[in-house]
Amino acid sequence: MSQADTVTRILDSAEQLFAEKGFAETSLRMITTRAKVNLAAVNYHFGSKKDLIQAIFARFLTPFTQKLDKELDLVIAQKTDPNFQDVLGVLAKTMLTGVESNDAYNKLSVFMRLLGLAYTQAQGHLRRFLNENYAHTYSRFIGYLKQAHPGLSSEEIFWRIHFAIGAAVFTMSSIEVLRNMAYSDIGKKSSVEEVMQQLIPFLAAALEQES
Repeated sequence: MSQADTVTRILDSAEQLFAEKGFAETSLRMITTRAKVNLAAVNYHFGSKKDLIQAIFARFLTPFTQKLDKELDLVIAQKTDPNFQDVLGVLAKTMLTGVESNDAYNKLSVFMRLLGLAYTQAQGHLRRFLNENYAHTYSRFIGYLKQAHPGLSSEEIFWRIHFAIGAAVFTMSSIEVLRNMAYSDIGKKSSVEEVMQQLIPFLAAALEQES
């Protein structure tokens, strides 16, 4: 097995176990057993459980934020004064890129569950890691909200952003359940894209509401 294969197996196994059981409840031994590698391989490639958690987030967020920045640049080039719903639309488009494949769709759902766990299980190291590596894109996103509504205070922006993240995490991590409920309750079969089309205006309205 090549080193690249070993790293992929460790990341895949850790990702699934963390999503199923949580960060605190998942041991390195459980990860090595599922990945069929020894503990030395995890220590060699990642160093610690915290570093492994950070690597899992980087695996998704690095390509995602790179693509998001490029898509935002395109919107700015075409529309000098985009409204916040334009920005949210770019966010949704970037998030859904490639979800036509089951593997990509499952990875997005798993990542959103992990993001939810990062909020519910204290992971101070992860917050620092995210700030150090992705603050530029996050600040850019916040900047568009401030530009659209300069009267919003920092406190209002903080709560609105985190409430919006909560709604997005719940929707995307539970999307199969929600789609099944929609079909059962209202007889409507909804694609992932159709669910997002319902979510984006809701988030935009919540974020942009005047004080």
